[in-house]
Amino acid sequence: MVGRIIKAISGFYYVADGDTVYECKARGNFRRQGIQLLVGDFAEITVNSNGYGVVEEIKPRRNSLKRPALANIDKLFIVSSHSTPSPDLLMIDRLTALANYHGIEPVIVFNKADMGDFSQFVDIYKKTDFRTYTVSALTGEGIDNLKSELVGCVSAFSGNSGVGKSSILNAIFGDLFNLATGEVSDKLGRGRHTTRHTELYRHNMDGFVADTPGFSSIESEDGNYDFKEHLAECFPEFTDFTTDCKFSSCTHTCEKGCGVLSAVENGKIPVSRHNSYLSIFEELKDLKEWNTKNSSKK
Repeated sequence: MVGRIIKAISGFYYVADGDTVYECKARGNFRRQGIQLLVGDFAEITVNSNGYGVVEEIKPRRNSLKRPALANIDKLFIVSSHSTPSPDLLMIDRLTALANYHGIEPVIVFNKADMGDFSQFVDIYKKTDFRTYTVSALTGEGIDNLKSELVGCVSAFSGNSGVGKSSILNAIFGDLFNLATGEVSDKLGRGRHTTRHTELYRHNMDGFVADTPGFSSIESEDGNYDFKEHLAECFPEFTDFTTDCKFSSCTHTCEKGCGVLSAVENGKIPVSRHNSYLSIFEELKDLKEWNTKNSSKK
């Protein structure tokens, strides 16, 4: 049978087939071939008479991440809060770019609306293709609208500790998960990590949601030449203006006749978004094709 790996702990893989979950071990050939089994993988398993299984094969992945170790994710919810900690636009933009690169749909969530006004941040992302929500896990504001995004898909929530990822999931699903939440440290402005392993939870809207330990960012693609080459495409609001660039090799950083720079100057692309692009570009600019490390893009 074929099921989905929903949890991996100490060499045991828990594979869900409908409402039944089988505890499985993996064949030794996966290790010999250097194949890591990921939460979210579709796995072919055989089950013995005692109800325990063996993972025989991993089906092709639509996408995968190295850290957190997840596969076949449909949506990445990028959560920020109004304060403690306040929104980090570079972090948001880095995650949206990496999600786009991996073929994962990014959804931006501003939590703790009860603590202040998010309009200046929402206005930035109105000029992108990203759906953006303002919510309060404490009061319930905006939770019903956000809930609709989880229907029929596999989702993961990311963001700095203390932004309220688990609180949002608890507000949406109540006692279905009862995920642990941690108070924000006044000294550090961050929450205590409350999740210890990556796990997919099946929910009542025909989907799964991942709870991951310390998920504040996707593993850096700083060794990935392909990500560098496609960076501008990972900022979708650039697309309408790259055709206006004078040179096909335009990096959209400082060139004369650059359609993207012109759009920034005219207010059609938010300055903060272009600044984030420049920061990521600067990190990647010296990377050569022959230096490329193995990509986690599948």
